[in-house]
This record gives sequence, C-alpha cells and structure tokens, in this order.
Amino acid sequence: MTDDSPSARARNTLGRPFSLGGLTLRNRVVMAPMTRQFSPGGVPGPDVAEYYARRAAAEVGLIVTEGTYVDHPSAGTSDRVPRFHGEDALAGWERVADAVHRAGGAVMPQLWHVGMVRDAGAPPFPDAPRTGPSGIPLEGDGTGHAMTHSDIDDVIAAFAAGAAAAEARGFDGVEIHGAHGYLVDQFLWSHTNRRTDAYGGDLASRVRFAAEIVAACREAVSPHFPISFRTSQWKAGHYRARLAETPEELEAVLTPLAEAGADVFHCSTRRYWLPEFEGSDLNLAGWAKKLTGRPTITVGSVGLDNEFFAAFQGADGNLTDIDALLERLERDEFDLVAVGRSLLGDPEWAAKVLAGRFGDLSSFDAAGLSVLH
Repeated sequence: MTDDSPSARARNTLGRPFSLGGLTLRNRVVMAPMTRQFSPGGVPGPDVAEYYARRAAAEVGLIVTEGTYVDHPSAGTSDRVPRFHGEDALAGWERVADAVHRAGGAVMPQLWHVGMVRDAGAPPFPDAPRTGPSGIPLEGDGTGHAMTHSDIDDVIAAFAAGAAAAEARGFDGVEIHGAHGYLVDQFLWSHTNRRTDAYGGDLASRVRFAAEIVAACREAVSPHFPISFRTSQWKAGHYRARLAETPEELEAVLTPLAEAGADVFHCSTRRYWLPEFEGSDLNLAGWAKKLTGRPTITVGSVGLDNEFFAAFQGADGNLTDIDALLERLERDEFDLVAVGRSLLGDPEWAAKVLAGRFGDLSSFDAAGLSVLH
C-alpha cells in the first residue's frame, strides 16, 4: 500500500537527492541567501559558521550563503557584510564550509556587487564611487560613475577570482548574484542600462556582461564545479519591474547564461505560487527550466503567509501549509526549493518538514533579524 500521508509526501518529494554538476545533494531543500550583517570588518567569525552549520545539521541539503562582496572597491556598502577576498575573510569562510560539511550539508557562497545601490561614502571603501552600467540609480536623485570597458573587465575578473577562491577553499559550488537590482541586474535592466556600446541596447547586448561573468567563472573553476545564477524580475523598491514581458524575452536573457556555463538558475520571486506569464501556471523557476533545460531553484514566501519585505517593517510571518509547493515539485516544475525566513524562525524547519512534524514548526518572528542563531 502506498503511503500518501502528508509526512510521507513531504519526505518523498523534498527528500529526494539531486545531482548538480559534480555535486549530489541529499535533498531538495536550499537555504536562501539572506544578508545578516554579522561579519565585522567583512570577516565571518565562529558565530557565522555555527549559524550555517545549525541549518545543515537539521537536514538542509544546500546552503547558499548571504551575499559576499567581490574584490572591487565599489562592490559593497557595509563593513558588516562579509567579503569573499582577503586572507582573513577567506579563512573565515573556509571555517564556514568545514562546519557545514561536518554537519552533512553542502554550501555555496553568493558573489555580489551592489553597483549603484552603494551609498556614497559608505565602507568598506568610502572613497570608492557608486558605479553602474550608466551611472543611473534605481531611484532617487544623483548619478554615479558609468563603467568603462576597463571597469567592466576588472569586475568580471573579481567575480572569477571569487569563484576560484570558493573552489580552493572547499566550497561545493558558487552563486552569482544577478538579481534584485544590483550591479549584474543593472546591466540587464533597461531602466539602469542606457549604454550604446556592446553592453547596452537590446536584450542580447544587455545580457553580455552577465554572460561574460558566468563564462569567466566557468573558466576559473573545474568543469564539474556547479555555478548558480540568481535572477529576478523585481528590483529593490521596484517590485513591478520586469526584465522580460514574454517567455521569448526571458529565453533571450537566460539562454546566453546557460551557454556560458550556468548550471542552475535560482529564480527569485516574492511569492512562489504566482504564475509568471499569462496563459500558464508556471512560475519564474518553471519557465526558466522549460526554456533552458537547466535545473532551477524556486523561492518566495515558502511556508509563510506574507512576503519578505514585511519583515523589514517589523511584521512576523504566520505558518501556512506547503501542499501547493509539493504539488509543483512532484510534477517537476522546478527542482529545488529555497527557504528563507522560515529557516530563520526555525533552524530545524527542514528536519521537521521532512519528518512530517508540521505541528512542531515555529513561526517567523521579525525580532529574530537582530540576532544570529
């Protein structure tokens, strides 16, 4: 007799192993990257290692770390966000990877450049300019530095160096942050990319910078070392923004990235259950998989009744069921499920869900953003 109980369904669906490049994940649960700002001087300490290892010990299959700044002066806007360069920071990240591995999990750093989101005069390099494809901010007044071809080459090299360091320090893969209106996404978005050279204009030109980053990272690491590319339609403060109005336009964005060497697309949405285009129930991750043939990660309010930005306004998140999520995963709309605030509120979320202990789950308390546990 088939066991179709809720506990068996979660175990049989989310608990399946998954292969990604040369990496085999023990299940389909991913910890989503979430900026925490608990790394003074950009160096992750023992508390950061314990924070990630706690989730790995509770059966999270893959951890994608918080965004980490690449080695470029304009990459960051806080001296408490970790960087992925410099011996002190890399030694700290190596301890993180070791701790996660001892707990039975896999881990990838997310490589990040904030671009025009940088605050003028902010650390870790106060004199560094705000920089972007055209020096145009997402919103507000002021301008920044429009990147030259030399600047573009420097940033591409910084991402590649970060990818190489990730493999050298024992990580299981690397993720490129190409979403949410940060630098890579600023090149993709017509609002912030007004260039008239080979890096601007139509979609094929706007995707060139991202594709060259992926290709440089692929060349810098072993062929089996997985590269994830995080993408989104929405931008910080621009939740209705869209890179692609149609599946054809989305294909024009993602195909060059897949051809450059992206192994998986991490598709960031605010609510995973919403369809991306009219005429289909597929969400962004579903469309990305259909169009590229690459595995995809879905994310967006998994297990909670409100969206992530409510947490920054002090709103808690109440628990909801994941039946619709399991149904979509059962029909292979996407391959992996990234969980954010639910794992902040309950470090044992994965273990409890995989065991069918839904009644033991803890809800998300926004006050938890102020601590690392």
